[in-house]
Amino acid sequence: MGRARRARKIAATAAFGGGLGAAGAGAVGLLGYGVLKAEATLARRAVGDPVADAPDDDGRYGSGLGEPFRMLVLGDSSAAGVGCQRPEQTMGAIIAGGVAALTGRPVDLVNVAVSGAKSPDLDDQVVLGLQRLPDPDVAMIFIGANDVTHRLDRVLAVGHLSEAVTVLRAAGAEIVVGTCPDLGVVRPIAPPLRQIARRWSRDLAAAQTVAVVEAGGRTVSLGDLIGPDFVQRPQEMFSIDRFHPSPAGYARAASAMLPSVCAALGLTSVDTGRQPDRRRGEGVGPVSHAA
Repeated sequence: MGRARRARKIAATAAFGGGLGAAGAGAVGLLGYGVLKAEATLARRAVGDPVADAPDDDGRYGSGLGEPFRMLVLGDSSAAGVGCQRPEQTMGAIIAGGVAALTGRPVDLVNVAVSGAKSPDLDDQVVLGLQRLPDPDVAMIFIGANDVTHRLDRVLAVGHLSEAVTVLRAAGAEIVVGTCPDLGVVRPIAPPLRQIARRWSRDLAAAQTVAVVEAGGRTVSLGDLIGPDFVQRPQEMFSIDRFHPSPAGYARAASAMLPSVCAALGLTSVDTGRQPDRRRGEGVGPVSHAA
């Protein structure tokens, strides 16, 4: 089964209930559970402890005039900013600062992300986020890596993400989801576990895209857009724990997210009447294939 079909099946099952079993159970059976368990143990030993907790990046960014944009951040350690030393280095802060600079309007940022969070934890984060910021203009979600490392059922993970998007949309927020990163780029993860991690994370990212778009949100494929940078420049892109991004890595991820956040806020104009140019390889197809 190709990735597009797997993504569609996962998202459809999440929408209607049910499960497909633990992520990658079939692949584990083929490669040998003992081999993968040994590789996972070695990877955990190679990955160091984070230098410190994520900095508190809540606050106002920019000093321009006008009504502040209200921005909410939810998700895991990447959303929280583990690996950063200062608040202004987190993805949320960089994107908030970018929006403020582009518009001349300040941005109020509230971050309820929790290091180690998995998709089911979004339920509580949504409740807390809407308590602290009742009328967000845009909500950014970064989730999925811990779903993969804990082999969480992908249908369960995608279902909770879809529900979070639905609730936030009902609260009036535009949604931008940075889909599951490609864990195959993490250097301490050795083959064959690296190939399995890559497949699980990319399958989850594709299914997240289908579910989020169908729930009315936008997605950014971080694995595709920034994965090559982490492969080519690991010393620069990873923090010293060799797992979480460094400030440079977060800046690269924020640069990939910013255009979609601006589009969600209505800050960019899009010519929706332009037809795809097939000479450039453009076309229109199912969201599962795009994912």
